[in-house]
Amino acid sequence: MSGRELTRQPGQAARADGAGQAGQAGQRVRYRLDADDDPRSAERGLAALVLTIVELLRQLMERQALRRVEDGTVTDEQAERLGYTLMRLEERMNELLDEFGLEWEDLNIDLGPLGLLLDR
Repeated sequence: MSGRELTRQPGQAARADGAGQAGQAGQRVRYRLDADDDPRSAERGLAALVLTIVELLRQLMERQALRRVEDGTVTDEQAERLGYTLMRLEERMNELLDEFGLEWEDLNIDLGPLGLLLDR
């Protein structure tokens, strides 16, 4: 293998180390980060990586926003704006996943003994 790749079995989280057995039909989904064979594959791999980081940051921002709302450190107007912004970001994430032919599970990287990266 010439490039770093994320692999996942259908219905399971991606593994950063490329480990994993073949899926039910003997296939596994691969998102290569190099363009040796297929430029679209490299594009999907990069999109999966970027969207994973964006989703991680979105989840962290959502938790922080909830803490601030619960603590009463934001006004009702600010809380409404935060909710709307997070909702729009999730909608845009869904659009990007569709555009690149990815699923939410494709973004969730298995960190081994630490568990899955994302809560989703």
